[in-house]
Amino acid sequence: MVISADRDASSAGRVLVVDDEKPLAQMVATYLSRAGYAVAQAHTGPAALETARTEHPDVVVLDLGLPGLDGVEVCRRLRAFSECYVLMLTARGDEEDKLAGLAAGADDYITKPFSVRELVARVAAVLRRPRTTVAPAEPARVFGDLVIDLTAHEVRVGGDPVAVTRTEFDLLAALSARPHQAFSRRQLIDIVWDPAWVGDERIVDVHIGHLRRKLGEEPTAHIDTVRGVGYRMGAR
Repeated sequence: MVISADRDASSAGRVLVVDDEKPLAQMVATYLSRAGYAVAQAHTGPAALETARTEHPDVVVLDLGLPGLDGVEVCRRLRAFSECYVLMLTARGDEEDKLAGLAAGADDYITKPFSVRELVARVAAVLRRPRTTVAPAEPARVFGDLVIDLTAHEVRVGGDPVAVTRTEFDLLAALSARPHQAFSRRQLIDIVWDPAWVGDERIVDVHIGHLRRKLGEEPTAHIDTVRGVGYRMGAR
C-alpha cells in the first residue's frame, strides 16, 4: 500500500488508485493529489481490498488486470462492504471487460490508453453527482411490491431488502421521482452521472438490466422500456 496524501488532509475527497503498473499508478496519483484529493495506491487485488477497508475511499480507480485477484473480483468483494464509486479501467474496445466490470458493481469505466486529465475529470464528475436528498417527512415511494425509501437509502421488494449500488439507487430515485415520464438515456446520464459525462450512453442500459434482475422482474414490470425513447417507472 502506498499513501500519496494524508487521508486526514483537507481535500476534495479520498481516491484509491489500483493498478499493477506502478509508474502509471503514481502518475495518476500525482495528478489527483494536485487536484486536491487524498490519494492512496495499491498494486494487487488483495492489497486493493485491504487498503479500501482502512482508507475508506470515496472513489476507487480500478484496473481490471491485477495480480492476486482481478479487478472484477475486487469490485465484487468491495461491494460487500463499501458504497464508494468505482471507476473501472478497461482495454479499448473490449466490450466484455466493460460489461463484466459493470456487472460486478462498477459505476463507470474509462478505456486505456486514456488522458490522465480526462480520468481526473471523470473522478470529479462522480463526486459531483448529487446524492439523493429528500424532505424528512417524504414517504417512501411505492410501486406495487417495490418500495424505494430515499431517507433510509433502501430498496425492498415484497418486504425483502435488495442490495443495489449507489448508481442503481440513483437511477431508481430519478425514475421514481416522475413515474409517468419517459426518460431518454441522455436525460438519465445528465441526472445520475453528470451533464459533462462523455461516453457510450448504453451504460444506462447495462445498469437498468442489472436493476431488473435484482428486482426479480418478469420480464420488466417495475421499469418499462419506452420504445424509441428510453425508460420510465412502471407499476407492478
